Amino acid sequence: MDKKIKIYAIIYEKEKFMKYTEFGLVNTTDMFCDAIRNKYAVPAFNFYNMETLDAILKAAHITHSPVILAVSESAMKYMGDDILIGMIRGAQISTSDKIALHLDHGHSFDACRHAIDLGFSSVMIDASHLSLDENIKLSKQVAEYAHKHNVSTEAELGLLAGTEDENTSGTQSSFTNPADVETFVNATGVDSLAIAIGTSHGAHKRTRNDQELRFDILADIAQRLPGFPLVLHGASNIPQKLVTIINEFGGKISGARGIDTVQLRRATNMNVCKINVDSDLRLGFTAAVRKSLSENPTNFNPRDFLSAARTTMTQICVDEIKSIMGSENKI
Repeated sequence: MDKKIKIYAIIYEKEKFMKYTEFGLVNTTDMFCDAIRNKYAVPAFNFYNMETLDAILKAAHITHSPVILAVSESAMKYMGDDILIGMIRGAQISTSDKIALHLDHGHSFDACRHAIDLGFSSVMIDASHLSLDENIKLSKQVAEYAHKHNVSTEAELGLLAGTEDENTSGTQSSFTNPADVETFVNATGVDSLAIAIGTSHGAHKRTRNDQELRFDILADIAQRLPGFPLVLHGASNIPQKLVTIINEFGGKISGARGIDTVQLRRATNMNVCKINVDSDLRLGFTAAVRKSLSENPTNFNPRDFLSAARTTMTQICVDEIKSIMGSENKI
């Protein structure tokens, strides 16, 4: 083999595994410890292109809040590894920013390993659809690999209904059984646990406005796992003003209801230190694009309506960091 080709081959093999510290990212260990101690939640905002990533980072800088950049398997497929990591590298993140890159709802060991090797600082293995024993086995396998690279690991007990994409789609739901949590955490070695207490994926999270989360289950889990990081998925607020704008400008979304802000703040006082938000950002993006195109029907420059979407998403993130997460000025 030619010497130059051999050198390129060595460089390629080395770059197949990227350390997240090279991108200025951090894992979630310290941020969760501080969140539990000071009774707030770190927001996990999903992104899937340049505009959504930039909106989240702008909001984090405006509010001086730690942030988790969440990417689902389908979003990774949509962006592609090279573009995804290129955007993260181009964002010029510093460790002082307290930003983590997180795989949201990884459904296999290979998916989690791929994200870790790519440079993610945190991964979620979602084996909640399996039996308890199988969930433990797979979650432990992921945790062991992740910890070799100082990557944080999240797992899930209980099932959330609702649909956001092919990675988070289900018709059945089941509350987390508090009797299982100690065994699960001790057996797997995961760093945080997503629980099911009445949240759901998508824009239709409640059938009535007076529905409450199961704080009795949360209290039982928090008592059994004192000081252990708990996570809420499917916890978007679903601002009705965004639904109204979408419908006003040609959309058809009916019956959308989110999780009440007061309830989410209450959860942050009970060891919930990470709250996932995706639907709110999708609604904001869609509302801004529909409104912009409707009010400017001759426009065909994507930069105009994408800029409107980015601005709206930034404001949503800022508002929820302040009103729901309580993570403003927590860096």
